[in-house]
Amino acid sequence: MWNLTRREMLQRSSAGFGSLALASLLAETGQGSEVGFQSHHTPKAKRVIFLFMKGGPSQVDTFDYKPLLQRDDNKEFPFEKPRVQFAPTGELLASPWKFKKYGESGIEVSELFPHVAECVDDMCFINSCHGTNPAHGGASLKLHTGSDTFVRPSMGSWVTYGLGTENNNLPGFITICPTLAHGGTKNWSSAFLPAEHTGTPLGVASQSSEMARVKYIQNTQLNQKEQRLQLDLTQMLNRNLQTSTGPDAELEARIQSFELAFRMQTEMPEALELESESDATHKLYGIDEEKTADFGRQCLMARRFAERGVRFVQVTHSNTEVQWDQHGNLRKGHEQNSKEVDKPIAGLLKDLKQRGLLKDTLVVWGGEFGRTPTCQGKGHDGRDHNPEGFTMWMAGGGVKTGIKYGATDDYGYYAAVDKVHIHDVHATLLHLLGLEHKRLTYRHAGRDFRLTDVAGHVVHDIIA
Repeated sequence: MWNLTRREMLQRSSAGFGSLALASLLAETGQGSEVGFQSHHTPKAKRVIFLFMKGGPSQVDTFDYKPLLQRDDNKEFPFEKPRVQFAPTGELLASPWKFKKYGESGIEVSELFPHVAECVDDMCFINSCHGTNPAHGGASLKLHTGSDTFVRPSMGSWVTYGLGTENNNLPGFITICPTLAHGGTKNWSSAFLPAEHTGTPLGVASQSSEMARVKYIQNTQLNQKEQRLQLDLTQMLNRNLQTSTGPDAELEARIQSFELAFRMQTEMPEALELESESDATHKLYGIDEEKTADFGRQCLMARRFAERGVRFVQVTHSNTEVQWDQHGNLRKGHEQNSKEVDKPIAGLLKDLKQRGLLKDTLVVWGGEFGRTPTCQGKGHDGRDHNPEGFTMWMAGGGVKTGIKYGATDDYGYYAAVDKVHIHDVHATLLHLLGLEHKRLTYRHAGRDFRLTDVAGHVVHDIIA
């Protein structure tokens, strides 16, 4: 039982409120992390939008045209297949879709992506990505956290830990309609980093993006002044407990979450008001069409969060019936998936560009791996998992435009020229944000950790 006079209570609470205000200001300027990181060099990008295509889209059917694969359909693959494969595959399978050159750059894109193809002169295709894990769970964790065997902080968590937030009234890391499969929450977890760097999920992949909302964002019983008084008292008690017991990461995270939840009431509802956008914008993102409405809403939300200073936004396409995981029914599955995302993604790129946001917003597209150029399943109509060589692309945020970097072999199985490992993708992403991956470290359990672990090289050739 505390015996506090009114004067002592005011003195203690005022000091506590001051420290909260200072912590808030430091977080806004990117100094709120435990070690006070700031940019290591002048950044080219301020924020990231990551478009995650769960299941593994096929590189040879989308952005990596292979004439020899078309010629040698049904023939034996002429090279040795990987020692570790997810499942056996058969002969070569030509792409069912035609490719065409687009833009001044003349980059070839499949007819699956006619709208994205209109943006090729603003894009950088990395055709030589590769990983190590042929299973969805491990490969997804590798892409998101840099490790497929241990629980590690996610990309978005490392970014907000290093740079803080540009908007104190919204989370620094938001993931829209994330999948709960194959790693689930670990794909946006902060792991051992301070808990405030965990991604804030809006909705889940198994529900419509119309459900991607923050529950209980409005208090129907107390006005904001009354809530502030209530929260100030709660935080004073929390700070007093923290003073008496010593550092407590869980308690500090709870304090920070209370403050953020209160502040979000002023800005989150407005950020989610897609109805305030013009009919032309809704049409640009395909929200006016049944096929594209769901992913279109996700992409429009991503733009609205990006322009409001959210540092890292992930948008996940994970059609629960099809995904991009076509071991069979390749033609039906990839056509359905591409129709759902093509127009919204192009709309996002065009919208960011016309608003002047693309120059400092890094857009990244990709899945956890690619697909084999060899066939699988009945009817010569499927492809297996392939981490040996696949395509990711970037746009904006300081990358070169209208280029293809690296290459797979003649049939699209292995990364062969200027290979880019997932660690290299992470190192390059951080570099564009002004962070050197070797210096962005966190001391935990007796050793220093980083997103790229003990690997990773910045791909300087794709940086403008």
